[in-house]
Amino acid sequence: MAGIKPLSWKKFEKFVVFVGCHYERKDGDHRIYSRNDLKRPVVFPEDKEIPVFIIRNNLRTLGISHNEYLNILGKI
Repeated sequence: MAGIKPLSWKKFEKFVVFVGCHYERKDGDHRIYSRNDLKRPVVFPEDKEIPVFIIRNNLRTLGISHNEYLNILGKI
């Protein structure tokens, strides 16, 4: 089983849009996305690579499991 690896912000943005989030705003170098059923927004920096801990925190916010995430990444 493959693990979660650092990912470029553009690829992570494609993932976030794929799961139904929409762009709200930009605060500094952080992009903020939301979805009606989320209690918190999905926030990630426009860094060369997003660290694994930020990806995991956003997956928890989205309610998406590790395996679902990897399957979705394989599709996009």
